[in-house]
Amino acid sequence: MPNIKFVNFEDKKTAFAEAVQNGDQEAQASALSEMIEALSSDVRADIFNQVQSNMQDQSVLQARGTNMITSEEREFFNAVIQEGGFKDKDTLPKTTQERVFQDLVESHPLLQAIGIQNLGAVTEFIYSDPEGAAVWGELFGDIKGQLNATFRKEKITQLKLTAFIPIANDMLQLGPVWVERYVRTMIAEAMSVGLERGYVAGDGQSKPIGLLYKKEENGAVTLKESAGTLTFRPGRTTINELKGVVEKLSIRPVGKDGEEKVRNIAGKVVMVVNPFDSFGIQANSTIQNSAGAYVQSLPFNPTVTTSSFVPKDKVLFFVRDQYIAAIGGAMTVNKFTETMAMEDATLYIAKQFATGKPVDNYAAQVYDLNLAIEEDTATPTTPEEPAGV
Repeated sequence: MPNIKFVNFEDKKTAFAEAVQNGDQEAQASALSEMIEALSSDVRADIFNQVQSNMQDQSVLQARGTNMITSEEREFFNAVIQEGGFKDKDTLPKTTQERVFQDLVESHPLLQAIGIQNLGAVTEFIYSDPEGAAVWGELFGDIKGQLNATFRKEKITQLKLTAFIPIANDMLQLGPVWVERYVRTMIAEAMSVGLERGYVAGDGQSKPIGLLYKKEENGAVTLKESAGTLTFRPGRTTINELKGVVEKLSIRPVGKDGEEKVRNIAGKVVMVVNPFDSFGIQANSTIQNSAGAYVQSLPFNPTVTTSSFVPKDKVLFFVRDQYIAAIGGAMTVNKFTETMAMEDATLYIAKQFATGKPVDNYAAQVYDLNLAIEEDTATPTTPEEPAGV
């Protein structure tokens, strides 16, 4: 996805995340509407600026790989322009859907770290416990039951992700290349917010089971309890704190008897923190080296990213590849007829099947943050002058 300067969208996204955490449905609806309007305004402004500045030789632009679309995409979006918008139900070209997914992953580090999969037209997939995929036994013994226990089928048609796309009449006058980019950007950014919300804070009620939640034995989905408190104080304190984190993440349950085994998590630990708290963590874990430079490094090398859906004063850790996240099925677009007015624009919705849940309750852990550190108020001592001076 081309770099876009989001002037208003990021602030409105943060406001929407805060409304979600506060649980006020009316505030959420209002914040969602404002977020979509801000996103549309930012993307439109960016496109209009590029249209004005890119009126030079089209061959130069194509050589740079700018705004290249396939013949199928051009035909599809030309039809959208001629119709004055999408029909009652349009299915986006396959290549456009693939580019939406590419934009989702490349522009959003959290979704990349989670390892979201694009299954295309497929709406179910099979995953397994790799440790149980090969078993020892008698030469002609029955191993079918053992293998069946290691493979599980996951359907993704149960959950549907919706992205809002306001299309103004002036956008349709720019031609298929720019309409395609506008629609693709709107879908990718709007869906990224929905996926991030679901994969982090989803409560399992018509949403994924997020990393902040766990599934009880009775099927209930509840918030994870805090596994402890982290301060990120420099030196041995942070080493010991994160040692406890990786040890806890490395445990996994195996079998009905509750037997615990250790999983290899080297290079797979991801740390997610609210953007506000990221500054405090950086400050606490920063030291000055012998050359006088300030450096910030965390033991065990976790991949650090942010999410506004992680509550303030909390930090989330999870193991990469231990969260089932996928989208699939054809991405359709149709006119939105319910109440959510947009000025000077027709509102459409893009729908995509999606799913998400942790492989087990051990694969993600939540900790409290205590980033307050007492200032070093000790007065520097002045070396005594040599005698006779």
